[in-house]
Amino acid sequence: MAKLQDKLAEQIPALRDEVRSIVKEHGGKVISEVTVAQAYGGMRGVKGMICDTSLVQPDKGLTIRGYTLPEIKDRLPEEIFYLLLTGELPDKDGLEALQKDYSARAKVPGYVWDVLKAMPKDSHPMTMFYTAILVMQHESMFVKKYNEGIPKTDYWMSALEDALNLLAKLPAIGAGVYRMRFGKGDVIEPDPQLDWGANYARMLGIEDPKGDFAKLMRLYLVLHSDHEGGNVSAFSCHTVGSALSDAYYSVSAGLNGLAGPLHGLANQECLKFVLSLRDKYKGVPSDEEMKKFAWDTLNSGSVIPGYGHAVLRVTDPRFDAFLAFGKEHMPDDEVYQIVEKLFNIVPGVLKEHGKAKNPWPNVDAGSGALLYHYGLTEFDYYTVLFAVSRAMGMLSQLVLNRAMGTAITRPKSVGTNWIKEQIG
Repeated sequence: MAKLQDKLAEQIPALRDEVRSIVKEHGGKVISEVTVAQAYGGMRGVKGMICDTSLVQPDKGLTIRGYTLPEIKDRLPEEIFYLLLTGELPDKDGLEALQKDYSARAKVPGYVWDVLKAMPKDSHPMTMFYTAILVMQHESMFVKKYNEGIPKTDYWMSALEDALNLLAKLPAIGAGVYRMRFGKGDVIEPDPQLDWGANYARMLGIEDPKGDFAKLMRLYLVLHSDHEGGNVSAFSCHTVGSALSDAYYSVSAGLNGLAGPLHGLANQECLKFVLSLRDKYKGVPSDEEMKKFAWDTLNSGSVIPGYGHAVLRVTDPRFDAFLAFGKEHMPDDEVYQIVEKLFNIVPGVLKEHGKAKNPWPNVDAGSGALLYHYGLTEFDYYTVLFAVSRAMGMLSQLVLNRAMGTAITRPKSVGTNWIKEQIG
């Protein structure tokens, strides 16, 4: 199998022809209607953009290029990035070529660390992370080639160069932010012999004698890599990128959205809830105690963090993957046991309660508990882990949009008076 760059060069002309044909022959067909509630409700459910990298189906969950998560959860993150871009998993040679490419690009410029050191000591880890990305913008190959006047059909090549340069450095930057922000010691340089996820685990400095934490990091990076194009981080990245802003500008914009409590911060809120249960009951509550606590929470007008999803109507397969990992690697851990017990009891309570559209857990219900088990207890850092992973999805979509010549994002807005006139 060809290396990533060659594989894309082989695929893109046919993809362009296919899209041109679809637009020419079927461009007038309606694929969505918009209600007043959707216009006021964040455009939820409105079909108005194209994302070929992944799909979230209510009865199935996330699929990446047609692969369900159980089919690919044990793959390396590098393989998933290749899959996101090409629709195919790499063979041994293709994977090794991509890993060597990452290793050659992994060195973080010294000025990045200088900038981070100059930031306030109590800066949020996400602020440090996307500042590090943005400060590297002057190295953008896309900007250089664009200013040289390259044809539009070649935009994807330099966009891919930016994507590879950025992805290769993100584990080192993310780990460096952790060590600097939380006083863990000097920044640890990447090991060119390790894969992307194992390198990230090593550079964090978490003790990992059996290699289980590295396994968790690989799984975490795979499961959070992409989630369609309409989530806040992906859509923000897409919108900024549609103006032909480079990968550094675009990904930084997406990560500003990921930092919000309704998006990437959700996992730490779920873990706080689980730990509050452990503290309240001095360990793992009984089934009856858990059921009563769930009812008390709902009757007080509060929600149970980690349960429910805007799209899914089944258990999030990403949660299933984390739960299975916990059962294999930490079955006696109290925090994990509470997560498992919540899963066994809360959906039944929510069904009986009757107000939840989806009583099943999403990915955030379990991910934090596994990180906590291995000693990664700084909650504010969890979103950086999410960000390193989600960058794969954002960047793969960015490269493909440059390849397909996607237009600038510019939906039409209307005012409340216009709505009032329409509804009479």
